[in-house]
Amino acid sequence: MIPKTMTAMVLTGHGGLDKLEWHEDWPTPAPGPGEVLIKVAACGLNNTDVNTRSGWYSKDVAEATTGGAYGKVAEEDPTWGGRPLQFPRIQGADACGHVVALGDGAPADLLGKRVITDNWLRDWSQPMNRDRTGYFGSERDGGFAQYTAIDARNVGAVDSPLTDAELATFSCSYTTAEGMLSRAQVKEGDRVLITGASGGVGSALIQLANRRGAVTIALASPAKHADVAKLDPSHLLERTPEDLSGALQDATGHTTVDVVADIVGGPYFSTLIEQLERGGRYTCSGAIAGPIVDLDLRTFYLRDLTFTGSTVVEPHIFRDLISYIERGEIRPVLAATYPLKDLHQAQKAFIDKKHTGNIVVVP
Repeated sequence: MIPKTMTAMVLTGHGGLDKLEWHEDWPTPAPGPGEVLIKVAACGLNNTDVNTRSGWYSKDVAEATTGGAYGKVAEEDPTWGGRPLQFPRIQGADACGHVVALGDGAPADLLGKRVITDNWLRDWSQPMNRDRTGYFGSERDGGFAQYTAIDARNVGAVDSPLTDAELATFSCSYTTAEGMLSRAQVKEGDRVLITGASGGVGSALIQLANRRGAVTIALASPAKHADVAKLDPSHLLERTPEDLSGALQDATGHTTVDVVADIVGGPYFSTLIEQLERGGRYTCSGAIAGPIVDLDLRTFYLRDLTFTGSTVVEPHIFRDLISYIERGEIRPVLAATYPLKDLHQAQKAFIDKKHTGNIVVVP
């Protein structure tokens, strides 16, 4: 029996944590044609949730991600896609749960299956048309609730002994990481420098680059080295070495790298770019330390560098991810779980970045 109402954490506008309001009588969604209804068992937290709530994506904001309210956020571009957000909105992209109801035309074999969500909402007649792409928990309600509905093509059944909370760590971070590595054409033997290696995307980058046979060089604060070392990076350095060239030489025997996989940005950006070898590749899917950076264009063009931004990923990446999970080729890095009702506390912990891996809430 599916209840008419449910508990949900509802975003009411851009701003601080006070914009996330707890409700115990929110209407339970009904699956539309081709959709499924998921009873949520766990939902992961991501930077997208924080950045959307705060309005950090707006070009009016030039500072690092803080998780707090900003003095000015433009109404026309406060989301990842540069468009206004409709409120109220239930956020939460990384839902794991069981399919409990089907909309007309949804595949019958999904009923009862444990699934995770593919967060890219597509025009399936043009799946890589970025102008017609949305994100789960942004352009439609997501998983910070007891129930959520989504297109059946946006779920994948997972056959795995992992817990619901562990499965809720994968979708956003690992598809983001795999998209970055794919855009940068990372291959066996490449030396890949990974920033923010203790976070959700960073820990995914280590594992997925290792899977490709790359030489992974992880940057993380010394306090997190013991945890990051469990992910088996080839080399582990301080977060922002003063002499990065020397640190690379000592660790790898080379002063340069083939690829920089960056999710941090900020003032260390120019140092990272200087360590790319001639013909090297820089790929980025985040800027938590600040979106405005210094770039010497002579370094860019005289060294024949390739820069790629990575946001919307190819549809096959989600299916590939499920196969990696089921074969045990990657593993979750679950830092903590919180009750959904305590999402404020969970986001504070997420923003403080004292953890390694991912934080998950459970209804």
